[in-house]
Amino acid sequence: MAAISGKVVQHNLVAKCCQQNRELSTKYQLHYCTLNRCNSLPPVGGKLAWNGNSTMQRGALSKFRRGVIYCNAASSATAIPFVEKSDFLKLQNGSDIRGVAVDGVEGEPLTLTEPVTEAIAAGFAGWLKKKYDSSKRLRVSIGHDSRISAQKLQDAVSQGLARAGVEVIQYGLASTPAMFNSTLTVDEEFSCPVDGSIMITASHLPYNRNGFKFFTRAGGLGKPDIKDILERAAEIYKNIANEDSKGAETAVSLSVKRVDYMSIYASNLVAAVRRAAGNIEKPLEGFHIVVDAGNGAGGFFVGKVLEPLGAITSGSQFLEPDGLFPNHIPNPEDKTAMKAITKAVLDNRADLGIIFDTDVDRSAAVDSSGREFNRNRLIALMSAIVLEEHPGTTIVTDSVTSDGLTTFIEKKLGGKHHRFKRGYKNVIDEAIRLNSVGEEAHLAIETSGHGALKENHWLDDGAYLMVKLLNKLASARTSGQGSGSKVLTDMVEGLEEPAVAVELRLKIDNQSDLIGGSFRDYGEAVLKQLENTVDSDAKLLKAPVNYEGVRVSGYGGWFLLRLSLHDPVLPLNIEAPSNEAAVKLAHDVLNAVKEFTALDTSALTKFVGA
Repeated sequence: MAAISGKVVQHNLVAKCCQQNRELSTKYQLHYCTLNRCNSLPPVGGKLAWNGNSTMQRGALSKFRRGVIYCNAASSATAIPFVEKSDFLKLQNGSDIRGVAVDGVEGEPLTLTEPVTEAIAAGFAGWLKKKYDSSKRLRVSIGHDSRISAQKLQDAVSQGLARAGVEVIQYGLASTPAMFNSTLTVDEEFSCPVDGSIMITASHLPYNRNGFKFFTRAGGLGKPDIKDILERAAEIYKNIANEDSKGAETAVSLSVKRVDYMSIYASNLVAAVRRAAGNIEKPLEGFHIVVDAGNGAGGFFVGKVLEPLGAITSGSQFLEPDGLFPNHIPNPEDKTAMKAITKAVLDNRADLGIIFDTDVDRSAAVDSSGREFNRNRLIALMSAIVLEEHPGTTIVTDSVTSDGLTTFIEKKLGGKHHRFKRGYKNVIDEAIRLNSVGEEAHLAIETSGHGALKENHWLDDGAYLMVKLLNKLASARTSGQGSGSKVLTDMVEGLEEPAVAVELRLKIDNQSDLIGGSFRDYGEAVLKQLENTVDSDAKLLKAPVNYEGVRVSGYGGWFLLRLSLHDPVLPLNIEAPSNEAAVKLAHDVLNAVKEFTALDTSALTKFVGA
């Protein structure tokens, strides 16, 4: 597709999409994703031919790198099967929806079929209409990351929205933050602002997964909203199944606009850096910056952000969208991914490296020496930048941040560290709450790389986070404070970092000794026992203020045992000045929880060497 600076590039009308053709994804005619063209806006409508010979195998997929991916599935002559309401509710993943969208992985049956997807989209439309209580026809934008199931789900989402009488606007390959921004942009030429937005993504999860994130101009939806949408979807699905069983032909006119919105979004990022540098056209001229997009949706950052600002980008890698993620998991927390971007920086003698996750709502960086800015170090860097702009403000983080970070924020930077619960939406909502009660907070950030700023509508935007770093580089050179990433490295000088930092995951295998209880009840019982043990041990000190799990200091370090937000797992984080101190902390936890026979403590036992 030629560059079009954000214009509407196509407007199609697809009439009479008959309900009787809508069946399970295993019966659907095959969707496809031409990976070397995924950055073009995709075709609309039409069911694309299923091969129907055999189930797609994971091993077979691994050989594909570019070209056409054919997702084969066993043919089926059955109508849309009945799906329980509880099955819909199981798709909820906090404030997102996630499921299995590609068949072929043993033990992972399809849960996100086209009919289910269509019902979810129609459920969102119903939720949106109730929210706005408006008689006008609503607009909803749709975008997706590079996953191989993106096309078929985009078609199904479009169908579900059209069924509900909503105007459909497709963006094609896009980032999650851009989808939210489309609810704020005011430009009727590009059908903006939209009333709601749907991003088709499952972040860094394996290729066979996919899901949805939803936005309005108020931001991302919360857990109660997602539950409401899924409950609506379950009822809508029931109607679809009933229509199909009666052989009904429900004609739906599918009116779709296609807009290159990523050009608009990227131009706003470019403008932000230019403003920070005093309205210089190419404030990054001479800077060598490499990007690793992990074959996700972040490749746009090179050609649409860095190069217009004058940066040299040679050595950037994995920019092409490829939903099989053949090079590494697109995840700033993944060690292999961070090694890849670090190597690219050192091999190319670059000033800075930037890495994104699949849908670009998370990011991390690497300085010219190969030092990583992720997890606690990224939080420290962002805190330093924000506290220069807003002295004394509160920095809200998740629960697993280090004691050294607290000291850095409060003693060196003069800010306040408010450690809250895990979950990016929890952290963001807490920052919003603090502002509402008079406590100024300008940054909410998780160790995972989700970072949101008050100035950016509290959106967790990995690209905007990196723009804040670019702003610092550009403004520092303009003011004569220095050039190169040493400016950033110097900002985290004095951050105390532990010699040992580990996370052990203690699984709850069953509830045999807690009859009738759920894994959550069982986990809470484990935490209560640990808390009681700590209270009676003079060597250990429980954190006076804590919002999640049991956090304890001792032997110069600390541990946090908490219950996972969604899974039957108790993650244990330990940070200590030495391996000996870390083992002592681990021993104390093991001794406290060893009576719980349904808790798999093998990882903990192995760590302490018992």
